[in-house]
Amino acid sequence: MLADHDILIDAGTGVGDLSLTELSLVDHIFLTHSHLDHIASIPFVVDTVGGMRDQPITVYAIPATLEIIRNHIFNWSVWPDFSKVPTPDKPFMRYQPIQLGQATTIRGRRVTALPANHTVPAVGYHVDTGNASLVFTGDTGVNDELWRLANRIENLKYLIIETAFCNREKELAILSKHLCPSMLAEELAKLERSVDIYITHLKPGEIELTMQEIEECAGQFSPRMLQNNQVFEF
Repeated sequence: MLADHDILIDAGTGVGDLSLTELSLVDHIFLTHSHLDHIASIPFVVDTVGGMRDQPITVYAIPATLEIIRNHIFNWSVWPDFSKVPTPDKPFMRYQPIQLGQATTIRGRRVTALPANHTVPAVGYHVDTGNASLVFTGDTGVNDELWRLANRIENLKYLIIETAFCNREKELAILSKHLCPSMLAEELAKLERSVDIYITHLKPGEIELTMQEIEECAGQFSPRMLQNNQVFEF
């Protein structure tokens, strides 16, 4: 998800839809967690545009996520350590640890890490422009703490929430700490605010089935599928 021109939330393969110029303008990447579909493009982005920039790209994540990325991606075996390339004093990338509940303000936008319940350390994000807010759950299963915090956001306008599996794969959803439509409905019932709800993380081969089941299970909440190139103004 690209916020304005300079902030990415996660950096999966969808980043490939951005032009070279757009990539060069990204100054900040906030990661929800370390799974490949959320980090896959970071090595290529840094390698591609690092030399075009006069400042490093800052990668924000909780310490556990940063440790995984350091140890398993930017480790000189899989990819160069761009936090030290071309020189330690002027690297292409830098790490910025954040904590759950910590707000980072960038040019008037506040990005706050929210709790997520996943198979690896993970967070979601609350993006607040001052006028309105968006909550992106990231990958999560049942997550009571998220709703407790979301219900406190008075200017909440948008909720982007995952539903990775159809109902027949509920056991797999529970095991992998994702949601299916029946679980989504139970989670949305904990939300006490009227917001626009968008569904992400749908499996490509099951999009129609899963959205049909969402309509059957959670239709009263009017969730819609998140589309490529969709624009949110807030």
